[in-house]
Formats: sequence, C-alpha cells, structure tokens
Amino acid sequence: MSLKGTQKKELRSLGHSLNPVVSVAENGLSEGVVKEADRALTDHELIKIRFSLDDRDERRELMTTLASKLQAELVQTIGKIGLYYRAARKPNPKLSNLLRFAD
Repeated sequence: MSLKGTQKKELRSLGHSLNPVVSVAENGLSEGVVKEADRALTDHELIKIRFSLDDRDERRELMTTLASKLQAELVQTIGKIGLYYRAARKPNPKLSNLLRFAD
C-alpha cells in the first residue's frame, strides 16, 4: 500500500491535530503494544504513536517495524512521533479520524 504525495499531504494535515494514542517505551514492541496499536488503527484509521526512545536509529527502526507488523503506512515521522494509516474495511463514522475530520 503505497500512498501518493497528495494522499500523504492530506493525511498529514488531518493528523496534525491528533494526539498520540499508543506509547512505545524501553520495552519496545511488546505484544500488548502491537495489539493496542492494531485496535486503534482498526477503529480510527489514522493514529499517532509516541516512541519514548532516545536513540534515533533504534526509534526509526521500531517505527518501520511496527508499520510492517500492522500492515500500515508510516505517513510521517516528527521527532518521537509516528503517524500511521491503515484503511478500515468498514469505517465507523463516529470513530474514524478520516471521516470525523474530513471536510
């Protein structure tokens, strides 16, 4: 699932106002973290995840590994925050960040 530049730009603008819903700490990508991120993506389609690691290379590696595990697109990284997108099969208009914030 590769997004085009215009699609990424739109997702980044929608993600700007979001707060991180999952946090990855020193324990890395535990089963619980992956399950919670998967649940959040299923509900919201577009989420932010905070990576509380100081090592940039390790943080970037975890961000891409998580995207792979979730079968999601890593839309943007800014510092310790990653913006993830995965289209829902049946989006819930009350939960989907794409439907709630779309013009």
